[in-house]
Amino acid sequence: MRFGLFIPQGWRLDLVGVDPADQWATMRDLALRADRGPWDSLWVYDHFHTVPAPTEEATHEAWTLMAAFAAVTSEVRLGQMCTAVSYRNPAYLAKVAATTDIISGGRVEMGIGGGWYEHEWRAYGYGFPSAGTRLGRLDEGVQIMRQAWTTGTATLDGNHYQVDGAIVRPLPLQDGGIPLWIAGGGEKVTLKIAAKYARYTNFDGTPEGFAAKSDILREHCADVGTDFDAIVRSSNYNVAIGSTEAEVEQRLIDLRNRLTPHVGEAAAEGALQAFRGMPGVGTPEQIVENLGRLKELGLGYGIFYFPEAAYDTSGIELFEREVLPALR
Repeated sequence: MRFGLFIPQGWRLDLVGVDPADQWATMRDLALRADRGPWDSLWVYDHFHTVPAPTEEATHEAWTLMAAFAAVTSEVRLGQMCTAVSYRNPAYLAKVAATTDIISGGRVEMGIGGGWYEHEWRAYGYGFPSAGTRLGRLDEGVQIMRQAWTTGTATLDGNHYQVDGAIVRPLPLQDGGIPLWIAGGGEKVTLKIAAKYARYTNFDGTPEGFAAKSDILREHCADVGTDFDAIVRSSNYNVAIGSTEAEVEQRLIDLRNRLTPHVGEAAAEGALQAFRGMPGVGTPEQIVENLGRLKELGLGYGIFYFPEAAYDTSGIELFEREVLPALR
């Protein structure tokens, strides 16, 4: 099993109280920590407005951070979970990603999905097309990127995108192009796209959900003629870890208290529902048991979010000492 670490970038109100002039240093130092430590990869989200509600707090842009992390790290791989295909023309995105891969020495991952956060879509002038349109763009966008990264040019006369000899040079350093992570658990379309193109998937991380999505992905792989076992299945996990259950609960209380002044009590408490009862919440022994069960179901990669990382790395340290070695 491999392990990725989310770097706080503000989207989840995880840089609140850090002066904007100091935010890059905070993110950089955590990236360098991941680069020195036991992590296989670092990750950011691709969003423009905060959650659980839009606020005027910082949200740093994903691909700008990718290039910056590429320049200051040397070992850790670099991903986004996940890039919204409609936010950037896919030929342009292929060029951006290839340049970042060059800067990094060949360490970029491409997490890609259809996108969902309607508020920021409309605020940025993208409209909010139907799910079918967003996923159609995902399929065509992935085709453009794969072609660009393997041949150096891309041509597609699609329903959503038209490119005609778009030159993407130099190629990424990685043989076969940048690895594609198709994110999302849509059973009819997204998982079929994943079956066709993905080296990695990213979907529901609960045992029941993970098993169900895996079965559907296996069926799609059989239908399109790809090797299910060659696709690494991953999930994202919110982490609240402590040596005792009381310490775990205190981490959740601290998170709620940080969110409440910005989004209100109800939204702050609602955000905690993405933690309570989930596999990444508990003592080290509990988390190892939870993730061990998922590993048996075929989980090959976990990407972990520590909401307090910008202020306190003790949770990361405990996870590194007692969870990572038990599952790697």
